[in-house]
Amino acid sequence: MGTNPDRHINRIEQLEAALDIRWATVDGIHVAPPRRLTGPGLLWEAPGAVMDVSVEDSDPNAIGRLWAQHARGVLNAVGWADQKLICRVFQGGVSLALSAPIDQLHSATFLAKTAWHYCAADLSHTASLPFQDMIRDLLRLMEQEANSPLIALMLAAAAHDVDFLCDDEEVSIGHGVGAQIWPIDRLPAPNQIDWSAIHDAPIALITGTNGKTTTTRLCAAIATAAGKVVGLTSTDLVQVGDDILDHGDYSGPGGARMALCDPRLEVACLEVARGGILRRGLPTRRARVALVTNVARDHLGEYGVMTLADLAATKFAVTRALSADGVVVLNADDSQVVAAAAETTQPIWWFSIDATTPQIVQARDCGMPCCSVENGYLVFSAGRGKTFLIPLSEMPITLQGAATHNVRNVLAAVCVCTAIGISEAAIRTGLKGFASDYRDNPGRFNEFHHKGARVFVDFAHNAHSISAVCDALSAIPSKRRFIMLSQPGNHSDQDIADVAQAALQFGPDVIVIAEIEDYLRGRRLGDTSAVLKEYLSAAEFPPEQILSAGSPPQGAKQILDELQPGDLALLLVLSDRGVIFDLLREQ
Repeated sequence: MGTNPDRHINRIEQLEAALDIRWATVDGIHVAPPRRLTGPGLLWEAPGAVMDVSVEDSDPNAIGRLWAQHARGVLNAVGWADQKLICRVFQGGVSLALSAPIDQLHSATFLAKTAWHYCAADLSHTASLPFQDMIRDLLRLMEQEANSPLIALMLAAAAHDVDFLCDDEEVSIGHGVGAQIWPIDRLPAPNQIDWSAIHDAPIALITGTNGKTTTTRLCAAIATAAGKVVGLTSTDLVQVGDDILDHGDYSGPGGARMALCDPRLEVACLEVARGGILRRGLPTRRARVALVTNVARDHLGEYGVMTLADLAATKFAVTRALSADGVVVLNADDSQVVAAAAETTQPIWWFSIDATTPQIVQARDCGMPCCSVENGYLVFSAGRGKTFLIPLSEMPITLQGAATHNVRNVLAAVCVCTAIGISEAAIRTGLKGFASDYRDNPGRFNEFHHKGARVFVDFAHNAHSISAVCDALSAIPSKRRFIMLSQPGNHSDQDIADVAQAALQFGPDVIVIAEIEDYLRGRRLGDTSAVLKEYLSAAEFPPEQILSAGSPPQGAKQILDELQPGDLALLLVLSDRGVIFDLLREQ
């Protein structure tokens, strides 16, 4: 169904022009633009708006109390006294979130701005705009944005027990083959809809710091082996069946809606990244299963997520999107996941590479499904019921079990697929047919052979994932070992140093450090390379064995030109993956 993107842009410009808020500035406080939340997120299940301020010297608790006080006053004045309000204080700042009707999310962002205007005026001892004038403009904005047919359709979908999805252009009820879609400004009345033709599809939400994309692809391959038309979203693309709908980072709610609205879709495997959860919330409230692969240091310092505990809470937001009969699949080998699981109320299906892990033992004793490894076999236990075993040697992605990070991804995928109703036979077929190559799993532990040497290409870009890949390759004999590193600029100096430390686990003879100009993200060209070199020097790695490259393709070519039979190379590629694949295929 076609849409007019200019209509959305023009309408939002008109809404923003309807309200003029002059910002009061406060020394030492940085204000971030508010964000619309369309679904469940870090703080709650409700739609609404959230806004962050970072604080240098002031007391964030005092600022939070004052901001919340003004926000409640504004909510009461516009007739939203029943809406929720949360003020979250984090290390170095404050977030204010307020709930709102689904048809009033732009208005909600202006409510948050208005409350901050009065808070900042108090903090800076400056004059504020007249309160009644601001409320009048807010009410006018709310009237312009209101969409009563949208609310009626949302309530009707809930009454018929089917999912309701909307964005600025379209509204849909149901999923895939059971969905119907309309332009947001031409919605039918509920009594005009054939509700018998509408139904939801099984949805898996897959999140974590590392392993998300691989596990999503594994789940999709297994569901495809079961004869299902699968919708897959990831940081790479949106795909339904064999058709790629678009390339790009679609790990947020926009990609999920694109897949779930496709009329061919029967099962959905949706990668869910931290950024999408914090910026917009989750796409659905009706997932059958939610998976958290692990929680490790990555992207800390953004959107008020400052600590590993904050990051774990963000990842566990996927549990807010489960249907009433939904289950959570969790990694018993990850301490952050285990700690966060204490707050989880839904049934948990644990997985672990160790069958003696307490969570696995307890699950079996309690009759809960779980998955682990015993004597070279994947063992899925359906509580006290049926158990099936699959040799790790029959799963190419595990490297005969040596790639423990991919073993965990397999265990997670088996739990997820079982939870959405995929048969044991299809699980076996899907796992046996899924290779760790650029066709099935591009950018994740892909092996090539070049001039008698083995070359692995991987997307790993944080210390946790790089350590896992290096560990998997540690048992491979080699004459010489080469590694290429490249880092995004938004990683902290400590994160970059941790990456260098993880890379040394590979036992490299040569390290090539490549610049990635498209990922500077606030740093200057050469800054991240300088941090890597400084750490490697402090670790007494020979400086003559550290080479520099202007881009990942240049760094890859430097290594490929030097390779000899028996060598081993690991190319950690964050950008230009396709170019490097072409280099390797041309050889």
